Amino acid sequence: MRLTYTSDLWWKNAVIYCLDVETFKDGNDDGVGDFRGLTQQIDYLAGLGVTCLWLMPFFPTPNRDDGYDVTDFYTVDPRLGTLGDFVEFMRTAKDRGLRVIADLVINHTSDRHPWFADSRSGRDARLRDWYVWSDEPEPDDPEQIVFPDKEDSVWEWDEGSGQYYLHSFYRHQPDLNVANPEVRDEIVRVLGFWMELGLSGFRVDAVPFVIENVAPELADPHDFLAGLRAFMTRREGSSILLGEVNVPYPELVRYFGSGLGDQLTMCFDFIGMQRTWLALARSEAAPIAEALRERPRPPKDCQWSVFLRNHDELTLDKLTEDERQEVFAAFGPEEDMQIFGRGLRRRLPAMLGGDARRIKMAYSLMFSLPGTPVLFYGEEIGMGEDLAAEGRMAVRSPMQWSAEGGFSPAEPVREIPEGAFGPERVNVADQKRDTRSLLRWIQLLIERYRECPELAWGECTVLESGHPSVFAHRCDADDATVVVAHNLCDGATDIRLQLDGLENYLLTDLLTDGTLEISGEGLAEIPMDPHGCRWFRAAPPEVPPEDASVKAQ
Repeated sequence: MRLTYTSDLWWKNAVIYCLDVETFKDGNDDGVGDFRGLTQQIDYLAGLGVTCLWLMPFFPTPNRDDGYDVTDFYTVDPRLGTLGDFVEFMRTAKDRGLRVIADLVINHTSDRHPWFADSRSGRDARLRDWYVWSDEPEPDDPEQIVFPDKEDSVWEWDEGSGQYYLHSFYRHQPDLNVANPEVRDEIVRVLGFWMELGLSGFRVDAVPFVIENVAPELADPHDFLAGLRAFMTRREGSSILLGEVNVPYPELVRYFGSGLGDQLTMCFDFIGMQRTWLALARSEAAPIAEALRERPRPPKDCQWSVFLRNHDELTLDKLTEDERQEVFAAFGPEEDMQIFGRGLRRRLPAMLGGDARRIKMAYSLMFSLPGTPVLFYGEEIGMGEDLAAEGRMAVRSPMQWSAEGGFSPAEPVREIPEGAFGPERVNVADQKRDTRSLLRWIQLLIERYRECPELAWGECTVLESGHPSVFAHRCDADDATVVVAHNLCDGATDIRLQLDGLENYLLTDLLTDGTLEISGEGLAEIPMDPHGCRWFRAAPPEVPPEDASVKAQ
């Protein structure tokens, strides 16, 4: 494929790395991560090969929900630095070729935000209509309650003003009324402010909740998303909106903008993620194949984001109850490992029992699935969770830089886990020196993924491997092809793939040395190690594999 295509729509084959400034690196020795510390680690991130950093909320906050309860959208939490520190970070990231996006929390604010303080001061308050108030709250639907361990309603009585206010999440996070044109205008100002400071876009938090709240007021609630996207495109044509949209595929397509692609640029593939965990639990490829066959094609300039783990609970809400219990039994059998009755609060390496082969295979699978891969900080070294922490905070422990921890010389803002996944066994410094480490493996996967734009841009076809545990697919773009196979079980096997249109081609292994021949009938016989993964580039014998993906000019 022509490099000019892939660089123009940079998000289609980016590698996104999500991190929390508070837990990444302490730069002033006070035990709290900050922008100065993050800036000092830019070369590590650039060396890893990631192309875009996603920052979790860094705004002023009472920190009752890890920063998602915002009190000021226009500056940096003093614990994390200043606007000057942020600008220095952005300049350094840009110098190393890294784009940066940030969390955009537009569903709610903190109840300590000055907007809400004004809104609740009386029914005739200037900002009263900036939030959602009601004399008689609608009946609660138990399925609407996001945090059933903490809340039993999405409405809270406000004694001072004598009405109920809506809170889709915690009661200390009142929902903004985005049906109000003034609120929408203010949200646009927030976007414009941070884009002027260099952000390439935003990860939009809890998008369906935003849309549902404006539904009664606007003829088409999705016009709000289209308006945000249009504004950003006017300010910077290559900016993006990455949406957290955990709804069934048929509903989700609307969030891209149906056929127009004029709303969210990218959406996380929650269904594909959950089916992948079901496949890993069963050691069977069928759930992944089914998800890819069901997944709709996004509009031309949009993309899916692929992930196996993120900063929240590993939600399994789109699986059936029996399927969810299968995943619980395989990866989180203890009640303390589960959360909200629908998910797990564990990191991938611990869920896979520290099995290096299986862990490497899982990440290889993630990087090869069609879409843009997203890594959560610490995944590249195999960090585990801290089950002693409350709720979702179990997966948000400080980054492990050295055997001593390396996050801060002071008492860290959060506990660093001990045991098999503690820093004395899992850290950046040791893995940098080990060519067989997970860190080096992730670097290799990123390098190969970037060299194979077909994986993100191409037409994906699920292949019949002839073995229930082997998932195989091919991606074709501009007469170039990448073929990938993953063995989800702990037994070696040989598979036969029918590769039509590639008769008498060679398959060059992209992860190790070696080639395989495709027969004149288009058959390829591929040996698979236990939990093995194979990436191949297909090319005629006379074409070097490194040239096979370059379209003739």
